[in-house]
Amino acid sequence: MKKQAGFSLVELVIVIIVVGLLAVAALPRFLNVTDEAKKAQIEGVAGGFATAVLSARAQWEAYGRPQNNNLNAVNYDGTEFYLSTITNSNNFLTREGYPLSAARRNVASMRVNDCEWLMTELLQNPLQVTSKEADLANGDYQYFVEKTDGEGVDTECRYYQLASSNSKGQTIEPTSGHFFSYKPALGQVAVTLK
Repeated sequence: MKKQAGFSLVELVIVIIVVGLLAVAALPRFLNVTDEAKKAQIEGVAGGFATAVLSARAQWEAYGRPQNNNLNAVNYDGTEFYLSTITNSNNFLTREGYPLSAARRNVASMRVNDCEWLMTELLQNPLQVTSKEADLANGDYQYFVEKTDGEGVDTECRYYQLASSNSKGQTIEPTSGHFFSYKPALGQVAVTLK
């Protein structure tokens, strides 16, 4: 019978060094892939949101631009949406027919809960969104939403991706990560990568 021998100490050290060098070379690439995945995810969500905005507007156009109490409105996929409406004070700034609320409002009177509602109702499989920082502690939410205090075309909903946000211990800084914004007065959706 032959005598069985294991690896020598020198062979084991060489293998450990090679594996260590491979890990050092691969780790930065892995971290880059993770960041790229977060960027691709928010671009995909923003694209789906933009498509839903345009679909609701197209349905409003197809129905002959219906109104409810002098505000543009449409039943989109079984949900009543109020849409951007031109008024005497904003006729040169607003484009008609873009979703903004479930309540009878115009762009100037939008609230943050309207932004939250839009994410939930426009997307077929919406991600969990909240406008309350206190909700972030339980980790059930993928997006944090805020409404800017602008007037007219400056009013926008911002949807921050929590996976790309900075954290300090247990505290998440929800507005520090990638986000997409929606301006209902213009129907614009734009992605901002940080």
